[in-house]
Amino acid sequence: MRATIGVLRTMGWNAACRVGARLGMLGYRPFGIRKRVVEKQIAAAFPELSRDRVQKLARESYAHLGRTFVESALFDTLGKEGVLKLVDEVNDWHFIDEAMAQGRGIVFVTGHIGNWELAGAYVAARGIPVDAIARGMANPLVDDYVTRVREATGMVIVHDSEAVRRAPRSLRANRGVAFIADQGVLGLASTYVPFFGRPAKTPRGAAVFALRFEVPVIFMVALRKPNGRFRVVVERIEAKRTSNMDRDVDAIVATFTQHLEKWVRVVPAQYFWQHRRWRRQPPDTPPELRDPSAD
Repeated sequence: MRATIGVLRTMGWNAACRVGARLGMLGYRPFGIRKRVVEKQIAAAFPELSRDRVQKLARESYAHLGRTFVESALFDTLGKEGVLKLVDEVNDWHFIDEAMAQGRGIVFVTGHIGNWELAGAYVAARGIPVDAIARGMANPLVDDYVTRVREATGMVIVHDSEAVRRAPRSLRANRGVAFIADQGVLGLASTYVPFFGRPAKTPRGAAVFALRFEVPVIFMVALRKPNGRFRVVVERIEAKRTSNMDRDVDAIVATFTQHLEKWVRVVPAQYFWQHRRWRRQPPDTPPELRDPSAD
């Protein structure tokens, strides 16, 4: 991986990103890495699409993934100013300014759409202190390398094993705590909420921290535009606290999942379909709503 990235660093940004897209498409054909999973999930999410259209979206999703990987691996070569220049459209940043003015920190939530790494890097480049919660990787050499690249853009990476201890401290210091909350991980506190009409196991951590410490919740995406630059969209999510904490948490998780689905419908090729999103579901899930990639 480091050798490949080393070669890409010798190229210009645009050339390296084009190579990343081509490498990504190799995963679809000829290698067929999770090809059936991707096609089945896209077809289930968009049942109105023809088979040809499903396959086209699948190819585009692999190209997008390859490009996203290269972009994220090369952010440290750009510096903060370079990261800022990648974004040429920002919608509703005032929600972040208003939240920071409250002095209680922010819970940021996004999903694996667009360039999710850029979403965090852009916030940090704008001067907002951000601690990004990330899963530790099995290979410690890869984990250390990826963490260094991420932190070069100004974020602080916190492994999920340390989130319970670190997140409260960060929020009290008026920092942002960022979660990528669209993968149902075994053993992680989660709830089941609809995603394209099917129950999907979704992490609860972002909602729990937001309610427990009464901090604003911001949903954010960085979507790639046809010109290769990005549109950053900021949306405020209401975090209402009542006497029923579990119900309140579920409501927030369902809401930010709805926001994610809305943007996946806008740019379906920019979603991470390679992950089996409906792999973990309640045991009483009706047959017609079960994981479409299980067959």
